[in-house]
This record gives sequence, structure tokens and C-alpha cells, in this order.
Amino acid sequence: MIGAVLVALAAQSTTTTSPATDSARALAARVEIHRTHYGVPHILAEDLKAMGFGLGYVQSEDYSASIAVGMIASRGTLARHLGPDELDADFVAREGHARAVETFHRLDPRTRDVYTGFAEGVNHYIRLHPDEFPSWVTPDFTGVDALARDVQTWSRRDADRFLRRFDPPAAGSSREASRDPVPSHTRTGRPTHPPSDESFTLDGSNAWAFHGSRTASGHTILLRNPHLRWDGDHDLLARPSGLTYYEAHVRVPGVIDFYGDFRIGTAFGIIGGFNPDLGWATTNNYPTLSQVYRLDAHPTLANHAVLDARPLPLTRQDVTVDYLAADGTTALETRTSWRTPHGPVIHRTEEHVYLLKDPRDGEFRRGEQFLRMMMTRSLDDWLGVMRMRAHPTSNFTYADRAGNIVHYYNARLPKLPHPVTGDTAAFAATSAEMWSDLVPWETLPLYINPPGGYVQQANDPPDYTNLNVPLDRDTVPHNLPERRLRLRSQLSLELAAGAGDRLTLEDVIALKHSPRVLMAERVVDELVAAARAAADQGLAEAVAVLEEWDRRAAADSRGAVLFDRWAARYLAEVADSLRWREPWDPANPVTTPGGLGDEGAAVEALRRAVGSLREEGIALDTPWGDIHRVIRGDVDEPVAGCPPTLGCFRVLLFEATGDGRRAANRGDSWVLLVEFGDVPRAYTVLAYGQTARSGAPSHADQAEMFARGELKRVAWTDAEIRDATIKRYRPGEEVGR
Repeated sequence: MIGAVLVALAAQSTTTTSPATDSARALAARVEIHRTHYGVPHILAEDLKAMGFGLGYVQSEDYSASIAVGMIASRGTLARHLGPDELDADFVAREGHARAVETFHRLDPRTRDVYTGFAEGVNHYIRLHPDEFPSWVTPDFTGVDALARDVQTWSRRDADRFLRRFDPPAAGSSREASRDPVPSHTRTGRPTHPPSDESFTLDGSNAWAFHGSRTASGHTILLRNPHLRWDGDHDLLARPSGLTYYEAHVRVPGVIDFYGDFRIGTAFGIIGGFNPDLGWATTNNYPTLSQVYRLDAHPTLANHAVLDARPLPLTRQDVTVDYLAADGTTALETRTSWRTPHGPVIHRTEEHVYLLKDPRDGEFRRGEQFLRMMMTRSLDDWLGVMRMRAHPTSNFTYADRAGNIVHYYNARLPKLPHPVTGDTAAFAATSAEMWSDLVPWETLPLYINPPGGYVQQANDPPDYTNLNVPLDRDTVPHNLPERRLRLRSQLSLELAAGAGDRLTLEDVIALKHSPRVLMAERVVDELVAAARAAADQGLAEAVAVLEEWDRRAAADSRGAVLFDRWAARYLAEVADSLRWREPWDPANPVTTPGGLGDEGAAVEALRRAVGSLREEGIALDTPWGDIHRVIRGDVDEPVAGCPPTLGCFRVLLFEATGDGRRAANRGDSWVLLVEFGDVPRAYTVLAYGQTARSGAPSHADQAEMFARGELKRVAWTDAEIRDATIKRYRPGEEVGR
């Protein structure tokens, strides 16, 4: 298709040339972009550098200056333009960028080409559209800047979590005087605290893979269903959060042919997708990777700890960042931190030195691993690449054309020579008492073609990936997260295991959009009985509504609004251990918990739920979709789905609109289903659309489809792409269809 272009690239509007513009023109001549329906870019390139160039260019087309701002942030120089609010993030970014400078030459040449091409594609867009950018954005980005987005450093969140729970010394103790508090640049500019339990509950993904023995076609089927915050409409000058999905297809003949979700602002944010032979989906898995160690401070040598009965020097690091002061001048701030060969110092007292040893610290090959994964052709190849473990976490759910389905629990999990300490420190007198290696790759949970013909993941530990082969805890590392199975995972298992053996791709799409509310199925009967027994006439209508409710959060379900309001109050006011009459039992993992643990609190929560709805003028039997909507651009549609805390598989969370309704703003976002026949057959939907440009056609053109639980057919083959193409062009010049 690349050679089929009939119109040559037009001359640039400026007559000025430079090595940079000449290089960009040469790259533009080696890539062609086909925008199909809904604005999806198919980047057809002659080589990997040109592919990266096309990806940087199309992201800039759709997200404008935010891509360049993200690149500046990766350098750690955003505060010089936006002021002191960016200082914390800049101090952290300087560390990652320095590591990128140090390691760029160590990457595989193919990976370097993509990073370099991506940066040059962003530069090319800036040169052609200078009016979209602040004057301080210049087209001088490099592959090192692109790599810096993927470099990992030690976890400031883990350090913060430890320090907040640090047991303060008793008054008068010699430990009371901290001679070196934690440097402020151990905190990022974005939230400085670790993810809360609520974040773990709200953010995540669902994934399924079905074996051919379960499908009507005999081919495997893969579901990728992430649900994070909707960032698709962020400020075009804002730094990308890294959570925004970007649907794209990249192809270099004989090298790569991959369709997936590329995170905005990065060359290699490939979290899931497929090639002609295989595909994968990720779900968050939340292992604890870092470990805090407590070392004795040296009794006589300043800035030394003791390890292996010898002085261990603490290396001082001073970093200076320039920033835009309030008066418009340039100011400087210098921060000091301390480091050891084992990791950064995060706290010091007169008696002890606390350091954080993190297996992510300095890892720079994440993009290289993803590129290799994109180019694999078989399960053996794919598993071989996964052994890199450059991507620090995530469950991977996999399916391929050869008929395999797989679940792999991926983690850069340290091999601890001591018991798990949680958020407390382990004392180390010798190097041998600190971890030095990762757990063997073979000890991480891996399911290949398990009986029952399915694997599933909904962000819980891998013990119940498949009910036919529960995980043997004696065979896995002892610092794997403790087993649990929340309601969303239980519904995932019920849907996947009980769906029958003749599933079509369309059947799986329907299953994925199940509006069932599993918590309601477990407690509504008891809630109704308790409310009736309370003999409160004010609850009579609520009892009648809940009795008639279908226990679903479908758009037309009457009773879900009341239950949601009740659950928010009950869950907030009753402790986890008291919420259920029968708590979760690993011996009965998919039928517990159940029943009301505190009927009195449940009835009181219902009274207040009824009162709050009546105060707002909302009828108790209002259909769910009258309140819960997808609102974007001109689209204002009812939608099914509810928070994961209620046991929904179609996860959606909402924000108040000011008129009594609630608009979806988090949850299901990019959804992919693919069936691996001789030619992949796939469907997707991106809830917030392909671009953040509010006036563009592809800003809200998928919102109505998403609200209705519909997906669009992926254009994959040459003929499908040709038939679906709306415009075809090289970067910088539209060339027609």
C-alpha cells in the first residue's frame, strides 16, 4: 500500500531548509497514514524509524501540544516554563532522563529507531503547526527524551507509604531527632501518596481468553477490557497522564503488523493488542516490589551506615532545577538526597539509615520488550520475550492463532531472604540479608490451556484464574499478594466458565456487557426482609421497588439507582469485617461473601438513601439510565454499568453533572475483542474517541456506540483498510483517498 501513493508530497510552505527539516521530509516520504472511520490511524511505514515518526505525528495531530509538553516533562524542564508547581515532578524526571542518556545506546537498534522516529515525528508536527504551541516549545526532541518516558525509577509512592506508617520514636528517645528528613524530591508532582485501597478497587481491567474448544469457530477469542480514568478530553496543553488509550495500527512489511492501544505521549505504551498470530491483554496485579531496609548508622563516621561489619558510605547527590518565578524571572532550587549502591536513602535517624531497594530502579528496556512482543509469532517466542521482565508488573492474558490461551502473572518480584515485612523495614546487618535477585521466572504463576477452556483476570491474585486449577501456593514465591476474590472477579468467573461451548465473537461481546450487579444478588432479599421487619412506613415504597428490581444496572432497570445509593452508605459506614453475614471463604470462593452482616445498619442506610433521593427529587424507581449517562460532545445517552464495588463486570463510575444526573468518567474505556482465525477478526470501541480536539469528528463519534454496548469492526486487511479509509496522507500533507 505504501507504494500506491499517487500524489507526491508537496513542497513545504517555507523555503528554509536545515538538516532537521531535510531528515523529517525524508522520513515523511517513507510513511503513509490511512485514517479510517472514527479517526483510527493505520501507519504504513517502510522501516521502524518511519513507523515511530508516523506514531509521533498522528498523536500530535490528535492531542496537539500535550504530546510536546509531555516530552518536556520527561526532560525535567517543565518548571522553567510553568513555574514551581512542576518542581517536584521535574526533580524526579531529571533522574529518569539522566538514566535515559546513560542507557540509550544499550537498547536494541530497532528500539532506538522507533524512539528516535517518534521524537522526530513530534518535531515535524511542531514545525508545521507552530501556532498550536506556546513559544517555549521548540522542535528539538530526541530519542533520549522519548525513552525517558519509559525509564523506571524507584517508587516514591512506596517510600511515602512507609514513611506515613513509620512508628514515631518515643519522647526522649535518641531516635527522636531525625538529622536528615526525607528529601522533598522523593515525592512526585502527581499525587505524592501511594494508591489507596479505593484506587485499587476503582482502577483495573478485565480480561478473558477462550480456547477453541469453547468457541463456535474453533478459534481462540481474546477480550481486553481496561477501565481507568477517562482522560480523552484533557487540556491540549496538559501533560499526558499516561492513562489515555490511543488506538492505532502500525505496519512495516516483513517486520511488524500490530493493532493495539498505544498510550498517549509515548512510543511504547502498548498495553494490549494483536498481530496476525497472537495477542495479549493486561490487567493490574499490584505486587509489592520494593523493600525498605534498616541499617545501623555508623557510630563515628558521618554519612555512613554499617553493612557487612564495614562502613557503607552514603553518596550525596545535589540536583538543581530552574523554574519560572512569580515575578517572571528564572529562579533555582537545589535539593539534596543520599544514595547507596543498594538504593536511595529515604529516612535517617541518629541510630539508623533506611533505604529503599526497588527492582524497578533504573530499568530502561520496557519499550524494547514491548517491541519484541509485538513482533513475536508464536507462544514460545512470546514467553521468551516475557522473560525479560522489563515491564515491572501486570497480568498478561494471551491467545493465539495456533489455539493456545495463557495467563501469566508478570512481576519484577524480588527474591526475599527474609519474611515479608509489609510496610515495615527489615533489618540488615549484612548484604546477604537484603534481596539481590528476582524470583526465578519459572516460579511465577503461568496457566497454559487449562481445563475448562478459559482464563480470566479482574485484578485479583492469580489463585482463581481458572476454577479447575486453583493455584498451589506452595509452588509460588512467598511474597506474592495474598489470595482474594472480590465480587467483580467472581462474576467474571461465572460468566466465563458458564457461558457454554459454542461461543461466537458476538456472544462474548454480549457477555462482556453483562449489567448484572452481583452484590445485589447476594444481599437484596435480606435487605428487603430487614426493611419490612422494621415496620417503617417510610420504607414501604423502597421495599416494593427493590422486590421488583431485576438486580441489574441496565439502562432500563428500576431499583438500581436506589440500591447504588444504599450501597454507598452501607459500605462507607460498616467495617469490612462486619459487612457480610457470611464472609469470603477460600473454600467457597465464588459463592461467598453473602448476606447482611449488620441488618440494623443496612436498614438505616436504606432510610438515608431514600431520604437523599427524595430530597433531590429523584423517584425511587427511576430507571438507571435516566440518571447515569455518557455525555460527550453532542452525545447524551443512557448507559448500563456500575462501580466494581457492587460486583459489576461492566465497570463504570460517574461524576455529578449539576442537574441531578451523573456522567460516566471512569471505568470501561478501550475495549478489544479479537478472534484468531486465519485472519484476525476484531472489534473495538474507545469511549472518549480518538482525539482530544473537541470540534473534531472523532472526538465523540464513539460515545453513543459505547453507551449502547456496541463495538466497531476493526479494519485489518489491505482491502478493509482501503475500503474504510477517509483520508490518506503522508505526515504533513494530505494526499487524498
